Amino acid sequence: MTRSRPLVIGHRGSPGYRPEHTRSSYELAVAHGADAVEPDVVFSRDGVAIVRHENEIGSTTDIADRAEFAGRRTTKIVDDVAQTGWFTEDFTWEELSRLRCRERLPQLRRESAKHDGEEPMLRLRDVLDLAARGSAAGRDVGVVLEIKHATVFAEQGFDVPALVSAELRSAGWASGERALYIESFEPTVLTQLRAEGVEASYVFLLEAEGRPFDLVRAEGEKAPTYRQLASAGLASLAERFDGISVDKLMLLAPEAEPTGLDLVRAAHDLGLLVFTWTCRPENAFLEPRHRRGDEPARLGDYATEWRELAETGVDGVFVDHVDLGRRLFG
Repeated sequence: MTRSRPLVIGHRGSPGYRPEHTRSSYELAVAHGADAVEPDVVFSRDGVAIVRHENEIGSTTDIADRAEFAGRRTTKIVDDVAQTGWFTEDFTWEELSRLRCRERLPQLRRESAKHDGEEPMLRLRDVLDLAARGSAAGRDVGVVLEIKHATVFAEQGFDVPALVSAELRSAGWASGERALYIESFEPTVLTQLRAEGVEASYVFLLEAEGRPFDLVRAEGEKAPTYRQLASAGLASLAERFDGISVDKLMLLAPEAEPTGLDLVRAAHDLGLLVFTWTCRPENAFLEPRHRRGDEPARLGDYATEWRELAETGVDGVFVDHVDLGRRLFG
């Protein structure tokens, strides 16, 4: 199950250079040699699977400048956190398609921000077709599909597994012929989607802190933490899923228990793939010991940090700069 080098996964495309989840970001990831690309999936009011980091889109589109949508600004509770803005589920796909994307981190990624307003949002189908065309051009390009806020959408009446399954089948990605990984921070939706018969590798996402929201909904404070699932609960995860995808802090932090190497070995012993996220070269995202200077946007000693991750034996790494990822991880 282990690989000679980790998969280099274009995290929302290659957003170190272009606004995330735009066509140019994904195309750049493919051009720079990504083994796979990662779309985050949320939904429009009419049930279209679209790619956005969150269902709140005020910071990643120009919706705040659209007078016709000003009245739909609202406050919602998403995974028990209050958020104010504009939410995808309050708009049809036709309405969302009018918006233009913006850089989410303009102070850190000024070059990317120069491309604000150039491109529309994408549907999941657009990314699936893009990856398929990349594969047809002579190199396999997989997709790591992350389902966001599944419980929140389910509570609003969306049949998330059915919607995702239908899209994958329509696009020719559900029969196992292409490299497809499906991820979520919520285990319930992964189990439901597998029951739909979609052939994929199912990967459970683990944060460094907190608990899965679907389990909190079902069990309250009795719900296990992500840390507990990564240790005592690892064997149980191996019975249900094909892999885990962990916050890099769980592999790098000196106080991590178990250590990164131990965690990866334990997972491999149980037959689980291990991915980690997210490899970013700017000081703002590096462990303090790898930063260079005080400027958050400056590139730090990312090479050393990424080599430390590679040495744990992980099977896949999410990167924001695919060219740098291929250079360091092979």
